Amino acid sequence: MDYAIIGNCTSAALVGPDASIDWLCLPFFDSPSLFGRILDVDRGGFFRISAENVLKVTQNYAHHTPIVKTRFETKDGIFDVFDYMPRFITSGGEVHCPSEIHRNIHVIAGRPRIKVDFKPCPNYGLAEGHLKFLPDYLKITSREGEYNSYYLYSNLDLEAVARGEAIELKASSFFLLSYHEKLSRVSQEKIYLEYEKTKSYWMDWVFRTRVPEKYKEVVIRSVITLKLLMFQRTGAVIAAPTTSLPEIIGGDRNWDYRFCWVRDASMIIDLYARMGHVHSAERFIQFILGRMLVKNENIAVMYGINGERVMDERTLKHLAGYQGSKPVRIGNAAYQQKQNDVYGELIEALYSYFITNPNHQKDFDEELWTVVRSLANKVALTWREPDCGIWERRGPPRHFVHSKLMNWVAMDRAAKISRFVGKERHVPMYLAVAEEIKQDILTHGWNPELNSFAMHYESKDLDASNLMMLHYGFLPSTDHRIMGTVEAALKHLVRNGFVMRYTADDELGTPKNAFIVCTFWLINAMHLTGRKEEARAMFDQMISRVNRVGLLSEDIEPETGHLTGNFPQGYSHLALIQTAFLLETNYQWNNGAQFLPPEDGRVHKKELFL
Repeated sequence: MDYAIIGNCTSAALVGPDASIDWLCLPFFDSPSLFGRILDVDRGGFFRISAENVLKVTQNYAHHTPIVKTRFETKDGIFDVFDYMPRFITSGGEVHCPSEIHRNIHVIAGRPRIKVDFKPCPNYGLAEGHLKFLPDYLKITSREGEYNSYYLYSNLDLEAVARGEAIELKASSFFLLSYHEKLSRVSQEKIYLEYEKTKSYWMDWVFRTRVPEKYKEVVIRSVITLKLLMFQRTGAVIAAPTTSLPEIIGGDRNWDYRFCWVRDASMIIDLYARMGHVHSAERFIQFILGRMLVKNENIAVMYGINGERVMDERTLKHLAGYQGSKPVRIGNAAYQQKQNDVYGELIEALYSYFITNPNHQKDFDEELWTVVRSLANKVALTWREPDCGIWERRGPPRHFVHSKLMNWVAMDRAAKISRFVGKERHVPMYLAVAEEIKQDILTHGWNPELNSFAMHYESKDLDASNLMMLHYGFLPSTDHRIMGTVEAALKHLVRNGFVMRYTADDELGTPKNAFIVCTFWLINAMHLTGRKEEARAMFDQMISRVNRVGLLSEDIEPETGHLTGNFPQGYSHLALIQTAFLLETNYQWNNGAQFLPPEDGRVHKKELFL
């Protein structure tokens, strides 16, 4: 998966090493694609800038930003293309992140001749867009499906651009592609100013982020990538900006990830709260508060980016799929599932917010406390019920061990929050339920034949998600059941240094590719159980598989190391950051309190990544 991502928390695009935008949805993450060549080479559409007489093309991110720089060295001259989506703070203190892409072209030397392939295909490639040339811009409208329009601005001859003619660059130029018609004149000066503001915004944002020194650059790229997945308008956090990039090339495990899974988002926000970006945590919490309008309303497994509860799944039969991998799906039927683990992840995120932000407003605290109690009450009533689990199995519900674990986390953290806010009377009940869940897991989830916790009760299959018991402090690292689970994962789930989530057949056949997040989970477990050299070696191998610009997808082919699945994947980058901190600073997970030694070497309970 050899793409770079650009974005501004409104939408995102994938830019290939040839400076071709092969995926873009406007105005928002979940909108129909305008360029979708990644899903169909012939019908998807793309926007590529190239040149005549090319000698060399190189590409990288501008330092500590999501701005992609592609340099073309040609016989006629040298020029750079800077691709980005504007994001900066206005003079009025508002975040400016419009639904548009800027492509700045800066001449370095000579008079290079560029060529532009502009092939917009709105509505997921139903048809090529209709082009209408107006005095100030080129208007693109859809020919089939729902009506959409887009506007292309440039200081180059747009008719020549549309015809694919070579254009001599005499000075720096630009393209601005917007979902909205611009009200003010678009000029080279304005474009340059917004570029500088965007670059400054990101460099300042990164400067305020605490990262480990040894793995600094790969962590910074991961932190930026996670930020790009946070929808500015609502605070929702999407799993990935793409749909139907297959887990297995040629297979049918192809899903739409442009939605907010409470599980993934909660874990990302938990990390952000601990790294000092409390505002991002607050926005997601406000998003969740907006979904739980009354005390008896249940939290959903996932939401649309604007809080939608229904995401009907359908197939786009006219698209060939990534490297022929069909079907191409939009929407995701997982919203109908019951996944009991989400309560634990959400309450854990709220717990992190409480302990890392002791100065939050009183009214906000009271609303959060109501949410915590409502969720804990729900867990107390439902934890005995089967569900579809963290891997969203589409078969019959089971008593998945990981789901039970997260129910334990929910009650354990609810008790801790109760103490934190001075509501001690709730603590005994929450701890009693937590202990009941724990004993149930130890009785029914442990399989002596496997010498490991199993995937679900009465199962003889392993599940990498059980490695998270260490993360949440369910049992100490010296417990023989933890040691056995780690050893079993090493023996049965590892393929060429990468970790399968499970190896048992499921409703779609036999899994073939490793899950990147599971590899990081095993690395963490190995480190915490004393296998530190092995853990670091596996981590070094895993991060050597990030693509050329430091990005990860959801899955990896064990034999080739090729990245597969939706891209870039927030869960994978989250896990990379957690593991980098663990290996560098040796912070430990201990019943929900994750400690990071401050610069003076002492551990302070409430510093926690601040």
